[in-house]
Amino acid sequence: MDEKVRILVLCYEYPPLGGGGGRVAQSIATEMVKRGHEVRVQTAALGWRSIRETIGGVEIHRTASGRRAPDTCRVHEMAAYCATSFFPTLRHIRTWKPDVIHAHFAMPTGLLAWAVHRLTGVPYVLTAHLGDVPGGVPEQTATLFKIISPIARQVWSRAAAATAVSSFVQELAERAYGRKVVRILNGIDLADMPPPEMRNTRHLVFTGRLNPQKRPVFLIYVLARVKHSNWRLTLIGDGLLMADVHGSIRRLGLADRVHCTGWLAAAEVHAILRTADILCMPSTSEGMPVAAVEALKYGLAIVASDIPGMADVVENGVNGYLVSVEDIDAFSHKFDWLLQSDETLFKMKRASWEKVHAFDLRVIAGQYESVLLRAAGK
Repeated sequence: MDEKVRILVLCYEYPPLGGGGGRVAQSIATEMVKRGHEVRVQTAALGWRSIRETIGGVEIHRTASGRRAPDTCRVHEMAAYCATSFFPTLRHIRTWKPDVIHAHFAMPTGLLAWAVHRLTGVPYVLTAHLGDVPGGVPEQTATLFKIISPIARQVWSRAAAATAVSSFVQELAERAYGRKVVRILNGIDLADMPPPEMRNTRHLVFTGRLNPQKRPVFLIYVLARVKHSNWRLTLIGDGLLMADVHGSIRRLGLADRVHCTGWLAAAEVHAILRTADILCMPSTSEGMPVAAVEALKYGLAIVASDIPGMADVVENGVNGYLVSVEDIDAFSHKFDWLLQSDETLFKMKRASWEKVHAFDLRVIAGQYESVLLRAAGK
């Protein structure tokens, strides 16, 4: 498109802080710069030291907000981001004059976008992930959404446009707020796509926060029930369950097969995925897991919980298996079958490798560009 605009991205976490949602914001911001737009990001810094830097052509302003951990953000820290970023955001609007605001995470970031829009009139676009819509992670946010419901409705109704990262999040947002929401899947760069290969020892991978939602301990117990021995697991990530994970590995005698890496740089994660066969995702909830999309690129079969957030990534029986969340025997059975059946595993790996084209970052960025340009009146 010929129109070039200034885009102010608001996101309470931006790499290296945060998880998949922050990486999505980064990939879209970087792609917008490649398309000729100017992009600034207003985000939170770790601790109390503000930082300004430029990465991939994106000008990033990290404002001191007291956030303590790079991989987790508590509710009061999200609120602190909105408070400490309010005046810097107004300053961006006054001096830099963005055409449109792109707010990743309808809550809490949408609240900041709504507040500055009321004062300045700059239009904003919401991008909803999982936990920032009612029903996404009800065990964590149900009470909170009851409290903030009136203001959340204002945030959604005033947005020039709203997007969601998966069909599931789109459905939840439209049901909760009664407005049109555009589904735009999480995208990844499809350069350097090695065709899938088969290995004698199956390489399994888990990547993500080690927390109750991701259920890494459950995965260890699943694998302990697997009858076949031709497997090894690389467990990438860290979190509050790390000690429990190590304890389970020791108790079940799996120390020679399970390797825990902690957090790794993106290039290191991709190097591991390149050598892997199966992605393990026994989560209780997901929106649009970036880890699963990246696994498609490297031709991994996916064994995951049968939850709505996986529907856009896994076609049951085609490029992986969707298993009832609490059925530990069914999980172990699916792993056993993939460990013994070369034909099934290779077909699923190939199907994943072909499916990833639906997540081409260039196409996804084009969809965001259209929405942002319309919101900016271009």
